Formats: sequence, structure tokens, C-alpha cells
Amino acid sequence: MYGRHHSATGAKLTILIAQCLYLLVSGYWLATADQPPLLTWTMAGFLAIIFFRLNAMMFFWLPRGIGWSEALGNSLAFGLYYLGFPLLLIHGGQLSFWFYGLGLIFFGIGSVLNTAAELLRKPFKADPRNAGKLYRGGLFKYAIHINYFGDVLWVLGCALLTGNLYALLIPLALLALFVFSYIPTADRYLTTKYGEAFTDYQRATKELIPFVW
Repeated sequence: MYGRHHSATGAKLTILIAQCLYLLVSGYWLATADQPPLLTWTMAGFLAIIFFRLNAMMFFWLPRGIGWSEALGNSLAFGLYYLGFPLLLIHGGQLSFWFYGLGLIFFGIGSVLNTAAELLRKPFKADPRNAGKLYRGGLFKYAIHINYFGDVLWVLGCALLTGNLYALLIPLALLALFVFSYIPTADRYLTTKYGEAFTDYQRATKELIPFVW
């Protein structure tokens, strides 16, 4: 995924088609679910926002090359969100206003954090004068992988909305994936690309969670 610049339209369309199929299934489940409408409608809204953000980022806001292995991996991961959370809500979910409120808060903060971090960086990356320079501004001054932290938060929001404690395994698994796989891989790539500039950035900045780690 790093350093890939070709458009890979076919791979992107595969991700889009997979998402549409998932939404058709989950939409039917939620429409026929024996759960409070507040929960099912809010979950449907969450899924719609996820769909809009992911595809706006992929096709318009920050288009980049995507390989077939990444496309297939992302399609499977999105299935976990689009199908897994509705299923967990329908089977065993309970309406808890504490969980519901926290779910709204975490989903909102995480969505804004992830999207804003990327869009604030976009003008810097698009400026030819910054070619070969490491970006440390915007929200990335608070954590090297602040965008990943946003992902963890919005996924946690979805899990809390279900009212199903088993759903918390999904954001925990995502957090573990970032900590033990994505972040080390990204850091090795950035060290190779930026050298001492990235090493200095690492020394001065938290990895994932601002003010914590």
C-alpha cells in the first residue's frame, strides 16, 4: 500500500461493489429486526456515514493506487463492519442509553478525527515544493498515526451502539492489528523514506494515542 501511485480502478470498483452488496444485506436485516427503531435507524445511519467517508476518500478526497490484495483484504474487513455490527445488534443487543450515547460520541469523534487528519494533510502532499518532505502538522503533530486512532474510535462507537459486549472484540482486534502490524510496517517504511527526519518525529511524538502512546 505504501508508494503505490497507479489508479487501480478495477480494484477500487471491487471494494465499492462489495460494500453495496453488504449494505443491501444489512439493510434488509435492520429493516426486519425486532429491535428498538432508535437502534436500527442509528446503526443504518452509521453504516451510511461509513460508506460515504470511505468511498469519498478512495475516489475523490485522497485517491491513490490500490492493489488487488489490498482490495480483497479491505472488502473482507468492511464486511465485518457492514454485516458484523448489525448482526451483533440484532442478536443479543440491548438498548442502553449509556452505551448509545457513548457510541454516538466515539463514532462522531473518530469519524471527524480520521477524515480531518487526512484532509488537512492533503494540501501539503499536493504541493510539489514539499516533495520528499515529512509532514508533521495538523492533527499529526499529536500522534504519528492519529488517523488510525480515529478508526479505532469510530469502530468502538459502532460496537457500543449494538449494546452487545461481544462487539467490543472488533475494536480490540483492530487496535491489536494497528499496534502489532500496521504501525510497525508503516514506521519501517517511513524510516526508510525519511531517515533522520522521521526518527526525530518519533522521538517527539506519540505513536497512536495523543498524550498516551
